[in-house]
Amino acid sequence: MTDNLMQTYRRLPVAFARGQGAYLEDTDGKRYLDALTGLAVCGLGHAHPAVTKAISNQAAALIHTSNLYQIPLQAALAERLCSMSGMDRVFFANSGAEANEAAIKIARLHGRTRNIARPAIIAADQSFHGRTMATLTATGNRKVQAGFEPLLSGFVRAPYNDVDTLTKIGENNADVVAVMIEPVQGESGINIPADDYLQKVRALCDARGWLMILDEVQTGNGRTGKYFAYQHTGILPDVVTTAKGLGNGVPIGACLARGAAADLFQPGHHGSTFGGNLLACAAAHAVLDTLVNEGLFGRAADLGDRILKGLKEGLAGNNGVREIRGKGLMLAVEMNEPCPDLVGKGLDAGILINVANDCVVRLLPPLNLTDAEADELVMKVTALING
Repeated sequence: MTDNLMQTYRRLPVAFARGQGAYLEDTDGKRYLDALTGLAVCGLGHAHPAVTKAISNQAAALIHTSNLYQIPLQAALAERLCSMSGMDRVFFANSGAEANEAAIKIARLHGRTRNIARPAIIAADQSFHGRTMATLTATGNRKVQAGFEPLLSGFVRAPYNDVDTLTKIGENNADVVAVMIEPVQGESGINIPADDYLQKVRALCDARGWLMILDEVQTGNGRTGKYFAYQHTGILPDVVTTAKGLGNGVPIGACLARGAAADLFQPGHHGSTFGGNLLACAAAHAVLDTLVNEGLFGRAADLGDRILKGLKEGLAGNNGVREIRGKGLMLAVEMNEPCPDLVGKGLDAGILINVANDCVVRLLPPLNLTDAEADELVMKVTALING
Protein backbone atom coordinates (compact mmCIF):
# COMPACT_ATOMS: atom_id res chain seq x y z
CA MET A 1 0.00 0.00 0.00
CA THR A 2 2.95 2.35 0.58
CA ASP A 3 5.27 1.22 -2.24
CA ASN A 4 5.00 4.56 -4.03
CA LEU A 5 5.58 6.64 -0.90
CA MET A 6 9.08 7.70 0.11
CA GLN A 7 9.92 5.64 3.16
CA THR A 8 10.18 8.48 5.67
CA TYR A 9 7.99 6.73 8.26
CA ARG A 10 7.85 3.24 9.77
CA ARG A 11 4.10 3.13 9.49
CA LEU A 12 2.05 1.01 11.86
CA PRO A 13 -0.21 -1.70 10.37
CA VAL A 14 -3.45 0.25 10.75
CA ALA A 15 -5.42 2.79 8.73
CA PHE A 16 -8.29 4.86 10.07
CA ALA A 17 -11.59 5.42 8.28
CA ARG A 18 -13.38 7.83 10.62
CA GLY A 19 -13.22 9.51 13.98
CA GLN A 20 -15.56 11.00 16.55
CA GLY A 21 -14.39 12.92 19.57
CA ALA A 22 -11.64 11.03 21.39
CA TYR A 23 -12.05 7.86 19.30
CA LEU A 24 -10.87 6.62 15.92
CA GLU A 25 -12.23 3.68 13.94
CA ASP A 26 -10.00 1.72 11.60
CA THR A 27 -10.88 0.30 8.19
CA ASP A 28 -11.93 -2.97 9.81
CA GLY A 29 -14.31 -1.26 12.21
CA LYS A 30 -12.15 -1.55 15.34
CA ARG A 31 -12.39 1.39 17.76
CA TYR A 32 -9.43 3.08 19.49
CA LEU A 33 -9.10 5.69 22.22
CA ASP A 34 -6.81 8.33 20.75
CA ALA A 35 -4.29 9.37 23.40
CA LEU A 36 -1.99 10.92 20.80
CA THR A 37 -4.33 13.15 18.71
CA GLY A 38 -2.15 13.12 15.62
CA LEU A 39 0.88 14.24 17.69
CA ALA A 40 -0.91 16.97 19.65
CA VAL A 41 -2.78 18.26 16.61
CA CYS A 42 -6.44 17.36 17.17
CA GLY A 43 -6.85 19.03 20.54
CA LEU A 44 -10.62 19.12 20.06
CA GLY A 45 -10.76 15.50 19.03
CA HIS A 46 -12.02 14.23 15.69
CA ALA A 47 -14.91 15.53 13.57
CA HIS A 48 -15.57 18.39 15.96
CA PRO A 49 -18.83 19.98 14.78
CA ALA A 50 -17.64 23.60 15.01
CA VAL A 51 -14.48 22.90 13.01
CA THR A 52 -16.37 20.76 10.51
CA LYS A 53 -18.94 23.51 9.97
CA ALA A 54 -16.28 26.21 9.58
CA ILE A 55 -14.30 24.18 7.03
CA SER A 56 -17.42 23.23 5.06
CA ASN A 57 -18.80 26.76 4.93
CA GLN A 58 -15.46 28.27 3.95
CA ALA A 59 -14.75 25.66 1.31
CA ALA A 60 -18.12 26.39 -0.26
CA ALA A 61 -17.32 30.09 -0.43
CA LEU A 62 -13.57 30.49 -1.10
CA ILE A 63 -10.53 28.44 -0.11
CA HIS A 64 -7.52 30.41 -1.29
CA THR A 65 -6.58 33.67 -2.93
CA SER A 66 -3.04 34.82 -2.12
CA ASN A 67 -1.14 36.99 0.32
CA LEU A 68 -0.85 39.44 -2.56
CA TYR A 69 -4.34 40.54 -1.50
CA GLN A 70 -6.11 41.49 1.70
CA ILE A 71 -7.46 38.50 3.66
CA PRO A 72 -9.85 39.84 6.33
CA LEU A 73 -10.21 36.45 8.00
CA GLN A 74 -6.43 36.27 8.39
CA ALA A 75 -6.23 39.80 9.79
CA ALA A 76 -8.97 38.96 12.31
CA LEU A 77 -7.12 35.81 13.36
CA ALA A 78 -3.91 37.79 13.84
CA GLU A 79 -5.77 40.28 16.04
CA ARG A 80 -7.21 37.45 18.18
CA LEU A 81 -3.87 35.72 18.59
CA CYS A 82 -2.12 38.94 19.54
CA SER A 83 -4.82 39.73 22.08
CA MET A 84 -4.54 36.25 23.61
CA SER A 85 -0.74 36.20 23.65
CA GLY A 86 0.48 39.72 24.36
CA MET A 87 2.26 39.82 20.99
CA ASP A 88 2.03 42.58 18.38
CA ARG A 89 2.21 40.94 14.94
CA VAL A 90 1.84 37.51 13.33
CA PHE A 91 3.30 35.77 10.29
CA PHE A 92 1.20 32.81 9.15
CA ALA A 93 2.76 29.65 7.76
CA ASN A 94 1.62 26.05 7.22
CA SER A 95 3.50 24.17 9.92
CA GLY A 96 5.55 24.44 13.07
CA ALA A 97 8.80 24.03 11.17
CA GLU A 98 7.91 26.96 8.92
CA ALA A 99 6.89 29.09 11.89
CA ASN A 100 10.24 28.30 13.52
CA GLU A 101 12.06 29.08 10.28
CA ALA A 102 10.46 32.52 10.37
CA ALA A 103 11.58 32.97 13.99
CA ILE A 104 15.16 32.08 13.06
CA LYS A 105 15.14 34.63 10.24
CA ILE A 106 13.80 37.28 12.63
CA ALA A 107 16.67 36.51 15.01
CA ARG A 108 19.21 36.94 12.24
CA LEU A 109 17.70 40.25 11.20
CA HIS A 110 17.85 41.30 14.85
CA GLY A 111 21.56 40.50 14.81
CA ARG A 112 22.14 42.58 11.72
CA THR A 113 20.49 45.58 13.37
CA ARG A 114 23.18 45.22 16.07
CA ASN A 115 25.93 45.05 13.41
CA ILE A 116 26.67 41.39 14.13
CA ALA A 117 27.88 39.87 10.88
CA ARG A 118 27.43 36.22 11.92
CA PRO A 119 24.53 36.15 14.39
CA ALA A 120 24.20 33.02 16.52
CA ILE A 121 21.20 31.44 18.23
CA ILE A 122 21.47 29.29 21.35
CA ALA A 123 19.33 26.15 21.11
CA ALA A 124 18.88 23.39 23.66
CA ASP A 125 20.04 19.80 23.72
CA GLN A 126 17.21 17.29 23.17
CA SER A 127 15.06 19.95 21.50
CA PHE A 128 12.99 19.48 18.38
CA HIS A 129 12.20 22.44 16.13
CA GLY A 130 11.49 20.90 12.72
CA ARG A 131 13.05 19.27 9.67
CA THR A 132 13.88 22.17 7.36
CA MET A 133 17.62 22.79 7.21
CA ALA A 134 17.54 25.66 9.68
CA THR A 135 15.15 24.03 12.14
CA LEU A 136 16.95 20.71 11.80
CA THR A 137 20.18 22.46 12.74
CA ALA A 138 18.48 24.07 15.73
CA THR A 139 17.14 20.68 16.83
CA GLY A 140 19.25 19.10 19.57
CA ASN A 141 19.11 15.52 18.32
CA ARG A 142 22.05 14.10 16.36
CA LYS A 143 19.97 11.12 15.26
CA VAL A 144 17.65 13.23 13.10
CA GLN A 145 20.54 15.38 11.82
CA ALA A 146 22.67 12.46 10.66
CA GLY A 147 23.20 12.34 6.91
CA PHE A 148 22.22 15.96 6.28
CA GLU A 149 25.57 17.60 6.94
CA PRO A 150 26.85 20.19 6.41
CA LEU A 151 24.35 21.76 8.78
CA LEU A 152 23.93 25.52 8.91
CA SER A 153 26.26 27.73 10.87
CA GLY A 154 24.96 30.16 13.46
CA PHE A 155 23.73 27.84 16.22
CA VAL A 156 25.22 27.21 19.65
CA ARG A 157 24.16 24.23 21.76
CA ALA A 158 23.40 24.36 25.50
CA PRO A 159 21.83 21.94 27.99
CA TYR A 160 18.11 22.38 28.61
CA ASN A 161 17.05 23.82 31.96
CA ASP A 162 20.57 25.21 32.59
CA VAL A 163 20.73 29.00 32.83
CA ASP A 164 24.30 28.98 34.17
CA THR A 165 25.57 27.57 30.87
CA LEU A 166 23.56 30.13 28.92
CA THR A 167 25.20 32.86 30.99
CA LYS A 168 28.69 31.48 30.32
CA ILE A 169 28.00 31.25 26.60
CA GLY A 170 26.92 34.90 26.61
CA GLU A 171 30.11 35.91 28.38
CA ASN A 172 32.24 34.16 25.77
CA ASN A 173 30.33 34.63 22.53
CA ALA A 174 29.52 38.17 21.41
CA ASP A 175 27.71 36.87 18.32
CA VAL A 176 24.73 35.42 20.23
CA VAL A 177 21.50 37.26 19.41
CA ALA A 178 18.76 34.91 20.64
CA VAL A 179 17.83 31.88 22.72
CA MET A 180 15.37 29.39 21.19
CA ILE A 181 13.74 26.90 23.57
CA GLU A 182 10.58 24.89 24.19
CA PRO A 183 8.74 25.64 27.48
CA VAL A 184 8.29 21.87 27.74
CA GLN A 185 10.30 19.61 25.46
CA GLY A 186 7.80 17.35 23.73
CA GLU A 187 9.48 15.09 21.18
CA SER A 188 12.26 14.06 23.55
CA GLY A 189 9.82 12.81 26.17
CA ILE A 190 7.96 15.63 27.97
CA ASN A 191 10.95 17.25 29.70
CA ILE A 192 9.64 19.86 32.14
CA PRO A 193 12.09 22.53 33.37
CA ALA A 194 12.33 24.17 36.78
CA ASP A 195 9.47 26.49 37.65
CA ASP A 196 11.71 29.59 37.37
CA TYR A 197 13.60 28.54 34.22
CA LEU A 198 11.73 30.76 31.76
CA GLN A 199 11.91 33.76 34.09
CA LYS A 200 15.67 33.36 34.39
CA VAL A 201 16.08 33.02 30.62
CA ARG A 202 13.93 36.14 30.17
CA ALA A 203 16.14 38.10 32.58
CA LEU A 204 19.30 36.94 30.80
CA CYS A 205 17.90 37.89 27.39
CA ASP A 206 16.99 41.34 28.73
CA ALA A 207 20.48 41.81 30.15
CA ARG A 208 22.20 40.71 26.95
CA GLY A 209 19.85 42.22 24.37
CA TRP A 210 18.96 38.78 23.05
CA LEU A 211 15.60 37.76 21.64
CA MET A 212 13.78 35.14 23.68
CA ILE A 213 12.18 32.75 21.18
CA LEU A 214 9.74 30.16 22.51
CA ASP A 215 8.76 27.20 20.37
CA GLU A 216 5.18 26.48 21.44
CA VAL A 217 4.32 24.39 18.41
CA GLN A 218 3.29 21.55 20.74
CA THR A 219 2.72 23.35 24.05
CA GLY A 220 0.46 26.06 22.62
CA ASN A 221 -3.28 26.15 21.99
CA GLY A 222 -4.25 25.22 25.51
CA ARG A 223 -2.36 21.96 25.92
CA THR A 224 -0.60 22.84 29.18
CA GLY A 225 -3.59 24.56 30.81
CA LYS A 226 -3.02 28.07 29.43
CA TYR A 227 -3.25 29.22 25.82
CA PHE A 228 0.55 29.38 25.76
CA ALA A 229 2.75 27.61 28.30
CA TYR A 230 4.71 30.79 29.07
CA GLN A 231 1.50 32.26 30.48
CA HIS A 232 2.03 30.09 33.56
CA THR A 233 5.15 32.15 34.35
CA GLY A 234 4.20 35.82 33.99
CA ILE A 235 6.84 36.54 31.34
CA LEU A 236 6.51 37.51 27.68
CA PRO A 237 8.84 36.18 25.00
CA ASP A 238 9.94 38.36 22.08
CA VAL A 239 8.93 35.70 19.56
CA VAL A 240 6.66 32.68 19.98
CA THR A 241 5.73 30.05 17.43
CA THR A 242 2.82 27.65 17.29
CA ALA A 243 1.05 25.26 14.91
CA LYS A 244 -0.30 21.73 15.60
CA GLY A 245 -3.48 22.35 17.64
CA LEU A 246 -4.25 25.72 16.03
CA GLY A 247 -6.11 24.16 13.09
CA ASN A 248 -7.23 20.84 14.66
CA GLY A 249 -5.84 19.02 11.63
CA VAL A 250 -5.94 21.77 9.00
CA PRO A 251 -2.31 22.80 8.36
CA ILE A 252 -1.51 26.21 9.85
CA GLY A 253 1.44 27.67 11.71
CA ALA A 254 2.06 31.08 13.26
CA CYS A 255 5.12 33.07 14.26
CA LEU A 256 4.18 35.87 16.67
CA ALA A 257 6.47 38.69 17.76
CA ARG A 258 6.33 41.84 19.86
CA GLY A 259 8.23 45.09 20.18
CA ALA A 260 11.12 45.69 17.82
CA ALA A 261 11.11 42.03 16.76
CA ALA A 262 7.61 42.47 15.32
CA ASP A 263 8.82 45.13 12.88
CA LEU A 264 11.91 43.40 11.48
CA PHE A 265 10.20 41.61 8.59
CA GLN A 266 9.58 43.93 5.66
CA PRO A 267 8.16 43.19 2.17
CA GLY A 268 10.43 40.69 0.43
CA HIS A 269 12.00 39.33 3.60
CA HIS A 270 9.71 36.31 3.96
CA GLY A 271 6.53 34.81 2.58
CA SER A 272 4.30 31.79 2.14
CA THR A 273 2.05 30.83 -0.76
CA PHE A 274 -0.50 29.03 1.37
CA GLY A 275 0.21 30.59 4.77
CA GLY A 276 -2.90 31.96 6.46
CA ASN A 277 -5.26 31.16 3.63
CA LEU A 278 -9.00 31.36 4.10
CA LEU A 279 -9.62 27.68 4.83
CA ALA A 280 -6.86 27.44 7.45
CA CYS A 281 -7.95 30.66 9.13
CA ALA A 282 -11.59 29.57 9.25
CA ALA A 283 -10.55 26.37 11.00
CA ALA A 284 -8.35 28.28 13.45
CA HIS A 285 -11.15 30.71 14.33
CA ALA A 286 -13.42 27.74 15.10
CA VAL A 287 -10.70 26.21 17.29
CA LEU A 288 -10.18 29.43 19.25
CA ASP A 289 -13.94 29.91 19.66
CA THR A 290 -14.25 26.41 21.10
CA LEU A 291 -11.20 26.65 23.36
CA VAL A 292 -12.45 29.89 24.88
CA ASN A 293 -16.21 29.28 24.97
CA GLU A 294 -15.89 25.78 26.47
CA GLY A 295 -13.23 26.74 29.00
CA LEU A 296 -10.80 24.14 27.69
CA PHE A 297 -7.64 25.75 29.06
CA GLY A 298 -8.78 25.06 32.61
CA ARG A 299 -10.23 21.73 31.53
CA ALA A 300 -6.82 20.65 30.17
CA ALA A 301 -5.22 21.49 33.51
CA ASP A 302 -7.87 19.57 35.47
CA LEU A 303 -7.73 16.57 33.15
CA GLY A 304 -3.95 16.53 33.35
CA ASP A 305 -4.10 16.41 37.15
CA ARG A 306 -6.71 13.64 37.05
CA ILE A 307 -4.76 11.49 34.60
CA LEU A 308 -1.43 12.08 36.36
CA LYS A 309 -2.93 11.06 39.69
CA GLY A 310 -4.48 7.97 38.13
CA LEU A 311 -1.24 6.91 36.48
CA LYS A 312 0.73 7.32 39.70
CA GLU A 313 -1.81 5.26 41.61
CA GLY A 314 -2.12 2.60 38.92
CA LEU A 315 1.64 2.22 38.43
CA ALA A 316 2.67 2.43 42.07
CA GLY A 317 5.06 -0.39 42.86
CA ASN A 318 5.99 -1.05 39.22
CA ASN A 319 9.79 -1.21 39.36
CA GLY A 320 10.08 -0.71 35.62
CA VAL A 321 8.74 2.85 35.90
CA ARG A 322 11.37 5.54 36.44
CA GLU A 323 9.15 8.64 36.55
CA ILE A 324 5.62 9.83 35.80
CA ARG A 325 5.34 13.51 34.89
CA GLY A 326 3.15 15.98 33.10
CA LYS A 327 2.10 19.53 32.42
CA GLY A 328 -1.57 19.79 31.55
CA LEU A 329 -2.22 17.26 28.80
CA MET A 330 1.43 16.64 27.99
CA LEU A 331 2.00 13.47 30.00
CA ALA A 332 4.81 10.93 30.20
CA VAL A 333 5.61 7.63 31.84
CA GLU A 334 9.37 7.11 31.65
CA MET A 335 10.49 3.50 31.85
CA ASN A 336 13.86 2.15 32.97
CA GLU A 337 14.25 0.18 29.74
CA PRO A 338 13.32 0.81 26.08
CA CYS A 339 9.66 0.03 25.48
CA PRO A 340 8.82 0.56 21.78
CA ASP A 341 6.76 -2.65 21.82
CA LEU A 342 4.10 -0.87 23.90
CA VAL A 343 2.91 1.01 20.81
CA GLY A 344 1.90 -2.20 19.03
CA LYS A 345 0.46 -3.65 22.21
CA GLY A 346 -1.55 -0.45 22.57
CA LEU A 347 -3.03 -0.98 19.11
CA ASP A 348 -4.09 -4.48 20.13
CA ALA A 349 -5.67 -3.04 23.30
CA GLY A 350 -7.48 -0.26 21.42
CA ILE A 351 -5.43 2.78 22.48
CA LEU A 352 -3.07 5.00 20.49
CA ILE A 353 0.10 6.01 22.33
CA ASN A 354 3.62 7.05 21.36
CA VAL A 355 7.03 6.11 22.70
CA ALA A 356 9.54 8.98 22.65
CA ASN A 357 13.27 8.74 23.21
CA ASP A 358 12.99 4.90 23.27
CA CYS A 359 11.68 4.63 26.82
CA VAL A 360 9.05 7.36 27.40
CA VAL A 361 5.37 6.58 26.92
CA ARG A 362 4.02 9.93 25.69
CA LEU A 363 0.35 10.86 26.03
CA LEU A 364 -1.24 13.84 24.24
CA PRO A 365 -5.01 13.31 24.49
CA PRO A 366 -7.76 15.75 23.44
CA LEU A 367 -8.46 18.75 25.66
CA ASN A 368 -12.18 17.93 25.78
CA LEU A 369 -12.04 14.39 27.12
CA THR A 370 -14.84 13.42 29.46
CA ASP A 371 -13.92 12.22 32.94
CA ALA A 372 -14.94 8.72 31.89
CA GLU A 373 -12.65 8.86 28.85
CA ALA A 374 -9.78 10.13 31.00
CA ASP A 375 -10.31 7.22 33.39
CA GLU A 376 -10.43 4.78 30.46
CA LEU A 377 -7.10 6.20 29.26
CA VAL A 378 -5.56 5.64 32.69
CA MET A 379 -6.95 2.10 32.87
CA LYS A 380 -5.64 1.13 29.42
CA VAL A 381 -2.18 2.70 29.86
CA THR A 382 -1.62 1.21 33.30
CA ALA A 383 -2.74 -2.21 32.05
CA LEU A 384 -0.28 -1.92 29.14
CA ILE A 385 2.65 -0.98 31.34
CA ASN A 386 1.86 -3.39 34.13
CA GLY A 387 1.58 -6.16 31.57
